[in-house]
Amino acid sequence: MVELADSVESVEQLASVWRDVVLDRDPDADVRDLPGIAVRWADCRFAFWNCVTLTDVGADADLLGRRLGEAADVMRSKRHPGFLWLFEDLLTDDARAALDGAAGRAGLVHAFPGTGMAWDVPSTAEPAHPDLVFERVTTDDRLLAYADLNSRAYGFPLEDGRDGLAGSALWKERVHAYLALRDGVPVACAATAEADGRLFVALVATAPEHQRRGYGEAVTRKALHEGHRATGSTRATLHATAAGAPVYRRIGFEPNSPIRFYGLAG
Repeated sequence: MVELADSVESVEQLASVWRDVVLDRDPDADVRDLPGIAVRWADCRFAFWNCVTLTDVGADADLLGRRLGEAADVMRSKRHPGFLWLFEDLLTDDARAALDGAAGRAGLVHAFPGTGMAWDVPSTAEPAHPDLVFERVTTDDRLLAYADLNSRAYGFPLEDGRDGLAGSALWKERVHAYLALRDGVPVACAATAEADGRLFVALVATAPEHQRRGYGEAVTRKALHEGHRATGSTRATLHATAAGAPVYRRIGFEPNSPIRFYGLAG
């Protein structure tokens, strides 16, 4: 079944990429593959680096209830909050029907929806935008600018984003992370990371006062173009928020895996 294969690809990409970024943030971070649960938890202030996800394929309602309880226990054992990423297409129909009740019993609350998406990347001309100059992130000050754009776009305190990225060698050397500059000022950012022969698009953000001008789309195209040119990868995946999904569809990505993000209740 194509849809199931896409969902499996999506959750495997999350587990693979997050292993690298979490261990980059803290070599002693909690990175474990438990039965049916992948733990990728840096326990830092940047909530997206604190992640658990369910990995069973075809989980029924009973198994789902157990896994949600186990995942919530992992989350409760941490200092900093994070998210459970749940890929709905990995569940059976009865598990989907029971999801809301099972999550509530586990002490989880739905935070926001997302969508797994994928694209077979074509060879394209060098991306451009008349307002923008693109710059790869290779220095600490530009990495902080990248972190600050994400914090502002997603409503985090600046210190939280910086706690996730400041000083990272991975983001300056192996990730193809780009800033879009307008008149020398960073206004948008996007990155691609290679994992298992694919490019994973991550941490795309646009400053709130510069949104709806095509800046996020343009810098995402740049990050994809450079990642494709450097690695030869012809497949790209990502996990989109509701606001970001239309941008990625314009690029060529197709949705495949509905995702629910959960946090701990209370």
